[in-house]
Amino acid sequence: MSAEREQRGDGAKVSTPQPAQPEEAGATIPELVLISGMSGAGRSTAAKCLEDLGWFVVDNLPPELIPTMVELGARSQGNVARIAVVVDVRGRNFFDNLKGSLADLTAFNVARRIVFLEASDEALVRRFESVRRPHPLQGDGRIVDGIAAERDLLRELRGDADLVIDTSSLNVHELRAKLDAQFAGDEEPELRATVMSFGYKYGLPVDADLVVDCRFLPNPHWVPELRPYTGTSEEVSNYVFNQPGAKEFLDRYTELLQLIAAGYRREGKRYVTVAVGCTGGKHRSVAMSEKLARRLSDGGVETVVVHRDMGRE
Repeated sequence: MSAEREQRGDGAKVSTPQPAQPEEAGATIPELVLISGMSGAGRSTAAKCLEDLGWFVVDNLPPELIPTMVELGARSQGNVARIAVVVDVRGRNFFDNLKGSLADLTAFNVARRIVFLEASDEALVRRFESVRRPHPLQGDGRIVDGIAAERDLLRELRGDADLVIDTSSLNVHELRAKLDAQFAGDEEPELRATVMSFGYKYGLPVDADLVVDCRFLPNPHWVPELRPYTGTSEEVSNYVFNQPGAKEFLDRYTELLQLIAAGYRREGKRYVTVAVGCTGGKHRSVAMSEKLARRLSDGGVETVVVHRDMGRE
């Protein structure tokens, strides 16, 4: 099941195992998705999304080994039916062999799609600067030099892509939603919620889908014996929910979120971030977030709680 391909640039010949043919006994050719695109455009998020959807994900696999990966999947008797491979410029010399690997797959009728993630130069520069990491191709130059070199290297692959997603103005949840719409299939998606407490004085969360304000409730900060505690403590929580309107607000907002959650499921949205704010993000918003997350979880929504600003004071 091996075939010898044409010579590489250094003169060496590459012998690459061919994927199992459909007619072979017990061979079920897996579906294949190649994830590629610009560094910093969201390849890791895309890979994690497909992994959450049940795909077998391999990051930074040399293109020469893609047919081998498909062959192993074909031999798994259906246990590895969907494979996603992240291919990018980190492969350097291996990247030149991608075209040949794809040709091998086409010969054996492997169903494959290419997802290409891109973003504007401005967005990519901002992302690299925010994490203080160099672009993998910039060398001794600037980040923009590395971006330009990468665009040139990936131009042909982008032209062959089945799905191109510009992530310049997308947050993580929006990118996941786009990928879910393409790869979740006909199954009704499960909804996952993040309930995030925050302090208005530190700014609104940029990735929030819904924002609610708890500053209509009295602030425990002005109660000396409660000031040192946070909304996770029983003392502060009891104080907050003994205030007029607190329990009614929790009940009604929970009902509203249940209505919204049903609509999100129908629209194929799998992730939602609910931001709950108060002045400093320490007392009221924390207590409300904890209760709200518990209500959502009891209602069948997979929920995590994040207290963004607790401890900043």
